Amino acid sequence: MKNKNLPSGTRDEFGSEAEIKETIENKLFKTFRQRGFRKLTTPVLEYSDVFQPLNAENYRSYQLLDDQGESLVLRPDLTLPVARVMSTTGIELPVKWYYGGDVFRVKKQLSGGYNQLTQAGIEIVGYKGIKADWECLEIALTGCQKMAIDDVTIELSHAKFVDTLIDQLALPKPTKDSIKTALFEKNLSKYDQLLRPLEKTAFGHFLSEWPWLFGSFDEVMTALETLPEVEVLQPIINDLQATKQFIKGLFPKENVTLDLSIPSPQTYYTGMAFRGFTEKSAGYLFSGGRYDDLLTNFQNVKTAAVGVAFDVDALVERTPVSPSQPKTLVFFDTDQWDEAEKALKTIPNSTLCLTSSLDAAKKLAAGTNSRLIDLTESR
Repeated sequence: MKNKNLPSGTRDEFGSEAEIKETIENKLFKTFRQRGFRKLTTPVLEYSDVFQPLNAENYRSYQLLDDQGESLVLRPDLTLPVARVMSTTGIELPVKWYYGGDVFRVKKQLSGGYNQLTQAGIEIVGYKGIKADWECLEIALTGCQKMAIDDVTIELSHAKFVDTLIDQLALPKPTKDSIKTALFEKNLSKYDQLLRPLEKTAFGHFLSEWPWLFGSFDEVMTALETLPEVEVLQPIINDLQATKQFIKGLFPKENVTLDLSIPSPQTYYTGMAFRGFTEKSAGYLFSGGRYDDLLTNFQNVKTAAVGVAFDVDALVERTPVSPSQPKTLVFFDTDQWDEAEKALKTIPNSTLCLTSSLDAAKKLAAGTNSRLIDLTESR
């Protein structure tokens, strides 16, 4: 029998969606702890200035005022509060944090999105070099595997690639800015018009293909070979190639793609970015990247940092759920408590039935599709 009293959206055949979400969070937290991360908790309410680095279009926040007239928001993101705590508490670096909690974002009407989302993630602060980025990817893909999600596509990108390449072009800055906007918006007619002065240059062939440089990692890398030698781009290309080899070495079944024609997922990213998704999911299962300049928004010291966050709600949608045994309700009289406790230890998936009458216990069992054991029958 289906429980008609459960809220819409719960999986009452196998356990509520809240229970599944809690199970997923616990698995992720266990993984984080096993890899040496410590938990950091941040407040739900933050001063609005904390979130100035966010892309306002994608992270519209719920705002309110405190008793002093200061602007507060319900946190739309968890990375920035971690950075704020780091900068205001004088924590000695390096550190590895993990966190979990809800974020709140105003969604457009009829967008199909939810205003309250659950995230769980890690932040690695104070470690330079690509090993910290790889640790994030290792944890992200291992986390998906533990949820039995084994068809993940990892999309790699780099926050500095577009700006670094455009800086090499012999054009006025306003024109460079317009090219970048047209590239990101895929406004091909304007893009082609702006690049006409460069058609006969060494960059001409690559620039004509640039808007389409996304998808197969190897195909995008092949297209990069048409570029003239740009020394400042080589470290970016090397890191991307090494990261693809790292992923395929540990997770050979996962698909790795590359996109070098999109804006950075966050304006505060400074290096490689990565996102994971499946064909059956509407959004990303996880996303992250390097943000070495973020702490400078709160202090005057540049600090290396990289992180990744899981969308727990997306994991709930994609995690296969096996039918569980029906719950067993143990009904008993108040003087049978010891006997009831013994029953809990011997009967799998059982719980105490705390109703005051047998009739109420039978109704509860019928309404929750549970088995009922009546310890008062032997009296």
